Amino acid sequence: MEGFVHFIQDVNTYTSGATSVVDSIQQWVWENFLFVALIAAGLFLTIRTRAVQWRSLPEMLRVLTDPSGHEADGRKSISSFRAFTVSAASRVGTGNIAGVAIAIAMGGPGAVFWMWLIAAVGGASAFAESLLGQLYKERGKDSYIGGPAYYMQRGLNARWLGLIFVGFIVLTYSFVFCAVQTNAIVEAGANSFNISIEGTDGMGFRILVGVIITGLTAAIIFGGIRAISSVTEFLVPFMAVLYMVLGLLVVGLNIGEIPNVLLMIFEGALVCVSLWWAVRWVPLFGV
Repeated sequence: MEGFVHFIQDVNTYTSGATSVVDSIQQWVWENFLFVALIAAGLFLTIRTRAVQWRSLPEMLRVLTDPSGHEADGRKSISSFRAFTVSAASRVGTGNIAGVAIAIAMGGPGAVFWMWLIAAVGGASAFAESLLGQLYKERGKDSYIGGPAYYMQRGLNARWLGLIFVGFIVLTYSFVFCAVQTNAIVEAGANSFNISIEGTDGMGFRILVGVIITGLTAAIIFGGIRAISSVTEFLVPFMAVLYMVLGLLVVGLNIGEIPNVLLMIFEGALVCVSLWWAVRWVPLFGV
């Protein structure tokens, strides 16, 4: 075990320079271009679609109850509700917790108002992304397949751009997103069971958690979209209800402070630093 730990430490030491370079590049790109582009795109799409994210909300709720159709081979297709839960599972993550917490800690209560506003226009971008995925999807062996790489290739006629996107997304999901989520689970578990994970402590616990997560994830994703949707159909509503119940519990325990909280949010919204941290951190974690 010690040899493995030393190997990881050596890798971190040898790659620290490259890590600093990548971090500097991403910080410059985000602060000087990307977050502005995302907000501008959300505003543009909101205007062009006449606020489809709000205008079509009743229709969205209606189609969630549509029954499953049938595939050409006679099998039942994925229902609208299952498709919705798969999409929700991919969107709800660290941005909803870590990004919000950092924005409030750094920008004050006023950041909440700007987060509300950004979310209101950002829904149009999510709609456009999903719409393009539907327009340029292709029929696969067991289901339709699509996504940004497909509409880059078929919509923009830029296969090279799609390949670059795929390369980056494979690296990101393999070594970044999974690491962030797994690390959060390890920390939560260590705190719950009073296990020290300082430095090289608790390495056995860390590996055990990693193996369990890997096994569960493999059992789900290698089953294809049907297996994924069958899990998210149960997990996402449970997750959403639990999230809302805990939030309402916190509000209920502090119900007398609600007027002061709202006053602080709207007063703080006039402070420029609140806007900066709201647009700086929440979209970054959300993306």
